[in-house]
Amino acid sequence: MINLSIDLETFSSVPIAKAGAYKYVQSSDFEILLMAYSVNGNEPAIIDLAQGETIPQWLNDAIRSPEYIKHAYNASFEWYCLSKFYNTVLPVDQWRDTMLHGLYCGFTAGLEATGKALGISAEKQKLTVGKALIRYFCIPCTPTITNGQRQRNLPKHDPAKWELFKTYCKGDVITEMEIDRKLSAFPVPDEIEKQWQTDLIINARGVAVDMDLVRGALQIGSSTREKLIQEGIEITGLKNPNSIAQLSKWLEAETNEAVPDLRKETVAAFLDNQAVAGDASRMLEIRQELGKTSTKKYDAIEAAVCDDGRVHGLLQFYGANRTGRWSGRLVQVQNLPRTYIEQLDVARTAVKKQQADMLRFYFGSVNDTLSQLIRTSFVAASGNKLVDADFSSIEARVISWLAQEDWRLEVFRTHGKIYEASASQMFGVPIDKIKKGNPEYALRQRGKVAELALGYQGGSGALITMGALKMGIPEEDLPDIVSRWRDANQRIVELWYKVENAAISTIQTGRQEGVNNLIFSREFDLANDLDFMTITLPSNRKLYYAHPELMTNQWNRPSINYLGVSQTTKQWARLETYGGKLVENIVQAIARDCLAIAIERLEAAGFPVVFHVHDEVVIDCPETQANLDKVIELMTMPISWARDLPLNANGWVGDFFRKD
Repeated sequence: MINLSIDLETFSSVPIAKAGAYKYVQSSDFEILLMAYSVNGNEPAIIDLAQGETIPQWLNDAIRSPEYIKHAYNASFEWYCLSKFYNTVLPVDQWRDTMLHGLYCGFTAGLEATGKALGISAEKQKLTVGKALIRYFCIPCTPTITNGQRQRNLPKHDPAKWELFKTYCKGDVITEMEIDRKLSAFPVPDEIEKQWQTDLIINARGVAVDMDLVRGALQIGSSTREKLIQEGIEITGLKNPNSIAQLSKWLEAETNEAVPDLRKETVAAFLDNQAVAGDASRMLEIRQELGKTSTKKYDAIEAAVCDDGRVHGLLQFYGANRTGRWSGRLVQVQNLPRTYIEQLDVARTAVKKQQADMLRFYFGSVNDTLSQLIRTSFVAASGNKLVDADFSSIEARVISWLAQEDWRLEVFRTHGKIYEASASQMFGVPIDKIKKGNPEYALRQRGKVAELALGYQGGSGALITMGALKMGIPEEDLPDIVSRWRDANQRIVELWYKVENAAISTIQTGRQEGVNNLIFSREFDLANDLDFMTITLPSNRKLYYAHPELMTNQWNRPSINYLGVSQTTKQWARLETYGGKLVENIVQAIARDCLAIAIERLEAAGFPVVFHVHDEVVIDCPETQANLDKVIELMTMPISWARDLPLNANGWVGDFFRKD
């Protein structure tokens, strides 16, 4: 095979950050300006398409030829741009993504950030002026007297900058090749490459959108917000009653009580205070309504929908690189509000007809109803149905299987009532007594919150975070719940410490350690200053922890540290981990592998996936093919590397996306 590395610089009037790459490329004014390329790592060449240069025939042929493997950073963009350029869908199996290579090995996204994390020398990284050049040539400019009222900068407007831009484009190819070279000792497995190719197809396929619903929601949301703000002005006399500073000061004067903040919890507590009444109570209600950001995702859908009535590119493959799970793009389908109202059809019709009063009459809060209906913006294509299937309690099943917690596995192989079974184990009550109508049913809530909070070495704080206090469980009871759950799940507890000890031993000695079908290793490439702790999963996929070290924690015990992307700062930094957190990474990674296998099976069987969320797939297929039982059968078939993992799934068939 011949390696062909490519980088493109393009122009489009569509803002790519808001609208996404697919709408950007589909714009009528989309244009490839520059194409830099290198064959087998040789010095890059540049083709100046903006100034009339043409792609040589051998390169046209190479871009279509299976003998050439095409490499690019975020290769889905180059693939789609060139598919548009050649007016054909280029074969996805001929493409490799350098960004995926970095993500697979535990590095961050972004060409410049990845290069920096890998220690690529400055002259091999992007020029610091690159972003300014992109702003100058790749997006529309503001017409001014100085620039002759033009709306776009062309090469002729600044030839020196254009020459620098060409150098910058070639520099990207050099950085991309250097990243691949540095990581060559740690290749992306073929199976993961295939999953990336399937993901590319799913993103290009997109999902249909009900734009009548979206436009109706935006209109109702805007008018409702205006009315609330106007009412707030009339009540308070404030210029901006949605201002935290202005409203806090007004509320303190009105109630004679300190207002520390106006967060959701604080507002709710004030409203529960019977001493707060009249105008103050109404303003808190208005604040509560204004705080429900119900139209932002509708805005995102409107910005991203393409001329075919579909939103494309909703998923980021390997977006959560600690586990390999997907993350969301554009509309962020991974964190859509749930649907609780039963009469969804009534609500959707009222929104399409822009009948805010009907929404208020039937459902109370207009904003809350609009928020719930965001999911239902995604619909089946004409003549089709959506088939939705969701793995049941997948993380609880995986951790039970990994730890070989036998009583839990028996639950999942039979009735599946893990909350009741957990409460039964914790409190020594027969499970058949934990049912509605019996006093013992109150224990189910404790079993549920324990299951949701404690699997990854959490304590009382984790129970509080999961809502234990809001469920009415006294705080003084939380340590007892933690103790009982751990006593009932001793093999899971043992797994936390076995995993932590294996990681510490591997970092200290460099020797491999095996734990419950996992392999911990220390892997080096000294020539490129690369050092990883890896965890080989049952699927043979690896999790990478870069430059691991042992430090001492506050309890004077060994503490596992590595370099990764901080969840708070989003910067490359040294992070600390422990047994329970590593188990969480491992369990979520195995659950991700189960989903990836299910997606491949569904696609092979002719069930086209349009997007997926966590452990749930959404299929858009002809009504005659919408067979939920078959979809569930494919999702729950035994997996070759986990034949005794008890999988189950549930789902529905319908016209629009929802969450039961």
